[in-house]
Amino acid sequence: MEAEGRSTLVFGVHLIAGLLYLGFWGQVMSESGTNAIYIVTLKQAPVAHYSSEMKFSSTGHENEAKGTLNNLQKPRNGSISDQHYGSYLVRLQDSLLKRVLKGENYLKLYSYHYLINGFAVLLTQPQADKLIKRKEVANIALDFSVRTATTHTPEFLGLPKGAWIEEGGPELAGEGVVIGFIDTGIDPTHPSFSDNLSDTPYPIPPHFSGVCEVTRDFPSGSCNRKLVGARHFAASAITRGIFNATQDYASPFDGDGHGTHTASIAAGNHGIPVVVAGHHFGNASGMAPRAHIAVYKSLYKSFGGFAADVVAAIDQAAQDGVDIVSLSITPNRRPPGLATFFNPIDMALLSAVKSGIFVVQAAGNTGPSPKSISSFSPWIFTVGAAVHDRIYSNSVLLGNNLTIQGVGLAPRTVGDTFNTLVSATHALSNDSIGTRDMYLSECQDSSQLNPDLIRGNLLICSYSIRFVLGLSSIKQALQTAKNVSAVGVVFYMDPFVLGFQLNPTPMNMPGLIIPSPSDSQVFLKYYNNSLVRNESSNSILKFGGMARILGGLKANYSNSAPKVVYYSARGPDPEDNMLDDADFMKPNLIAPGNLIWAAWSSLGTDSMEFEGESFAMISGTSMAAPHVAGLAALIKQKFPTFGPSAIGSALSTTASLLDKWGGPIMAQRSYSNPDSNQSPATPFDMGSGFVNATAALNPGLIFDSSFADFLAFLCGINGSSPVVLNYTGEACGPNTIGGPDLNLPSITIAKLNQSRTVYRTVTNIGDNETFTVTWSNPFGVSLSLTPTTFSLAQRQTQSLTVSMVATINSTSPSFGRIGLYGSQGHAVSVPVSVISTVSMSGANP
Repeated sequence: MEAEGRSTLVFGVHLIAGLLYLGFWGQVMSESGTNAIYIVTLKQAPVAHYSSEMKFSSTGHENEAKGTLNNLQKPRNGSISDQHYGSYLVRLQDSLLKRVLKGENYLKLYSYHYLINGFAVLLTQPQADKLIKRKEVANIALDFSVRTATTHTPEFLGLPKGAWIEEGGPELAGEGVVIGFIDTGIDPTHPSFSDNLSDTPYPIPPHFSGVCEVTRDFPSGSCNRKLVGARHFAASAITRGIFNATQDYASPFDGDGHGTHTASIAAGNHGIPVVVAGHHFGNASGMAPRAHIAVYKSLYKSFGGFAADVVAAIDQAAQDGVDIVSLSITPNRRPPGLATFFNPIDMALLSAVKSGIFVVQAAGNTGPSPKSISSFSPWIFTVGAAVHDRIYSNSVLLGNNLTIQGVGLAPRTVGDTFNTLVSATHALSNDSIGTRDMYLSECQDSSQLNPDLIRGNLLICSYSIRFVLGLSSIKQALQTAKNVSAVGVVFYMDPFVLGFQLNPTPMNMPGLIIPSPSDSQVFLKYYNNSLVRNESSNSILKFGGMARILGGLKANYSNSAPKVVYYSARGPDPEDNMLDDADFMKPNLIAPGNLIWAAWSSLGTDSMEFEGESFAMISGTSMAAPHVAGLAALIKQKFPTFGPSAIGSALSTTASLLDKWGGPIMAQRSYSNPDSNQSPATPFDMGSGFVNATAALNPGLIFDSSFADFLAFLCGINGSSPVVLNYTGEACGPNTIGGPDLNLPSITIAKLNQSRTVYRTVTNIGDNETFTVTWSNPFGVSLSLTPTTFSLAQRQTQSLTVSMVATINSTSPSFGRIGLYGSQGHAVSVPVSVISTVSMSGANP
């Protein structure tokens, strides 16, 4: 096949790195006793900057009349001169290290040359001090750790009757677009990634030049015309001595499950049956089922990942020619320094954006508190998580006619017959001494139970914190129940497990978990009161409690949705470690992220409940980001010349502000009982709103920004000039802009000191249309816009002037919205956020 020619044995560099590690690690330790991995950037421009001078142009708000859309067209296959320049940079890096550290031991892990010019290297502190003094060196940063952060969602997003139809149906949706995933790898054997499910020709896009790494775990033929590239990056982890080859796999293979899940959400094949625990839960599809997948594994089950490996993955993805990068990862800590934006990952992504790559990142799972966002930079499209309308509910009906709600993807007990309830702690075998065994009540060991007492009955087990920690498992409890011939299992919640949200768990026999400790107490009270005991010995004579399980395999679609889920990270965006607020909105958008069915690795162990299954239902902003990555592929397919800002604008300005019932989108405000603690979502909860895939394919107007605009913003940060030069190799000019002046499809002012005027430029990508401008004021702020009406021909631009005046002093965020309504039916929505205000007549609050 065509893809076979792309399968190449390229893991030698990783093997060499491992051998170097084995040879030098002990010497470095003995010489200094202290060492660390540093990411070093050099002042000379990387390939993406060096070769781009004649390929890119910038845009500005000063263009009031007619103009054209800034395409930010990404260069495709790298030229021979680009390749020669990249090799030249690597030689310079090696020469520098040899000269500065002559005769000393060090370990160079990676060369970066496409997005940033630099390398990752294991050094002692004195060696790092020597390097930073060199005029060729721009910046040295310590490596840091990172972490991982749809049968129904296509229907919920309206794809089958909307966006997919516009692209020619699911058989063609996303064709020609390559999505690169920075994640835990992929299981290439999963049918979601097969290329032989359609008779339609499926060529690899000519602009993509990546390869498929071949290892024992990822044999030749693993890649195809769907999965067009796969590599792994682990040098930083190996050097630290924490890489576990048994669990983590020194290959692109996914031993965790997370990467397989996210890739299939974005671009998994259409119509793949979801069968879990023997039950069929519908057919799965990615958002762009015809898009191509390239995998850059840099996160691992045992430890997460490190920035040095992630930067190497991003650099390679850009060099290979991906169109979109999806990162369901976030840093473990807020980056130190002048601003959160100045870290190796975000700066590499800035260069990726300059190369025309749309970058999507998960917001993080640290909500619902303010300023908990873990994706910081304005050139990154940050996605929060929303609940969609599908829920799986289960319940147990007791003999006293009381129904108790539970969770569990399990069948019902047979017919309308009630079954006797028997607790594991009351069903010991005669010779058992396991009354003190911590696992007995959790049904983890059938050898201590009397099958004669349990056969044909419902077994009661406790669900303790050990299940959360992975020390006990539902699968083992179900196997115990089968071993003693129980007809089903009821788990009650240990009272010490507080505030823990249970996801539906697959069960291959009737069963459920009662997630509420109070409901569990009600259940146990009924059970204990139904026991018939010997008055003198207190021994149990009869189990009187009866129940039947009503089952949880059938989905219910009446849930109020979308709503921002409690764990989704929130804005305002912290600009620095002092938690000063940035002048732009985060997150950018919300998308389905809670209880998402998607492909699972055959050896995935991230979610114990789905171990050994081919699909899993898991939750997180990790699941929301690839939804948007897939939808962005549909936009890129329809508008091939759209650059990253244009794609982000189309997604943002068309987002939905209402739930399925026509009410405002709500946001859950607490981890415990989240649906009892919710209020209308603000832009710091949901960004521009909930993604509207079909509307995004016909946005009408576009807010476009260029790399030069982002550079001018960074240069506007006080004291940033040397840092900008160090990271980008470009000097700051006299013209700088603030965050509010970036041509984004939103306006955020961290501190409105009396008054402020900002500008936005829109470009008409549709037919000739006349637009009317309306707005609502944030509390304590008076807005005015000019012009209030304007007409644009196709590809013409119009500047908008937005004036804001503070009318009161306030330290509380307030929100408004600007609407641009076109005569052809386009509706463009722009959220306005003001965090604090100082009025004309007042003093600083």
